[in-house]
Amino acid sequence: MAESPQIIRQWSLLRSLAARRFGVSVQELADELTVNERTIRRDLAALREVGFPIEERSVENGRKLWSVSKDAGFGDLTLNLTEVLSLYVGRQLMEPLAGTLFWEGTHGSYKKIRATLPDGAIRYLDQLSALLHFSQAGFSDYSSRSKQIDRLMIAIEDRNVTTLVYQSMRSTEPVSREVNPYGLAYFRGSLYLVAKASNENEIRHYKVDRITEVEPQTMKFERPSNFDLQDWMSAAFGVYRSDTPPTKHVVRFDQSVARFVEEKRWHHSQQLTQNPDGSLTAEFMLSDHQELMRWVMSFGSAAKAIDPPALVEAIREEVLRMVENYAAGPRSERDGEWK
Repeated sequence: MAESPQIIRQWSLLRSLAARRFGVSVQELADELTVNERTIRRDLAALREVGFPIEERSVENGRKLWSVSKDAGFGDLTLNLTEVLSLYVGRQLMEPLAGTLFWEGTHGSYKKIRATLPDGAIRYLDQLSALLHFSQAGFSDYSSRSKQIDRLMIAIEDRNVTTLVYQSMRSTEPVSREVNPYGLAYFRGSLYLVAKASNENEIRHYKVDRITEVEPQTMKFERPSNFDLQDWMSAAFGVYRSDTPPTKHVVRFDQSVARFVEEKRWHHSQQLTQNPDGSLTAEFMLSDHQELMRWVMSFGSAAKAIDPPALVEAIREEVLRMVENYAAGPRSERDGEWK
């Protein structure tokens, strides 16, 4: 696959240009984004080539500044009232990404909508928003991690070897490690860094919540030409996956939950088959069964893993451990011991 454009840095560059009413120099942009001036000029040329309305102009003493063109618009890009209202009402859907570039951009548009519409209309929209409840149980709060996430995204695009201070679930103390960051994945309210440790051949997933420090280095790494983040994640039911080729995973659901399973797309590879007795057979192509196992168990006795044997055995062992936990009976209020 051909080398991808430096999307995140160019996005940051566009934000800087849009925020500078009177323009900004190439040197200032280079200092702000911690890259050299040649890189900034290359990015500016690329953005102009694809049609963004940015321009260079001369000011006093021959100084040259870049800015968003005052004459150029965005073509036919306009939003009607329904589209504006829908964006505002749906703003809470972006809240789990608070602290990221994505959230900052959309949050700015919400502020403009509030400033444009009269107070009565805003009160009406707030009442309408109250009719849409978006549960954030279990979602990560990234509002205090914007600097770390910015550094990760720039390191990914610039292909900088990066030092992380990371504390995994199993470790008692944070550990410093060097990684080659390949991309970010978002799953069930949390961000995960997809990266290869510099001293290992294995690609790992690091939960951003457990990263306490991010320090991109000047040293570059070479990402495999055949690596594609979407293809890599496609073998996972969520974010867990292994280096082994995907294999067929089969689960049978009772009639009582068959309709619920049919209503959603759980994985791009899913194949659903209705059985004569009303039950449903689901097939997935996955490289790891950890997350599928938890999902199957969430249906209780209404779901049964059929294949592969490793999935069936993992669920059986977990069920036996659960039975052992509950076999002792409820905890005594008097002495806190199991009875």
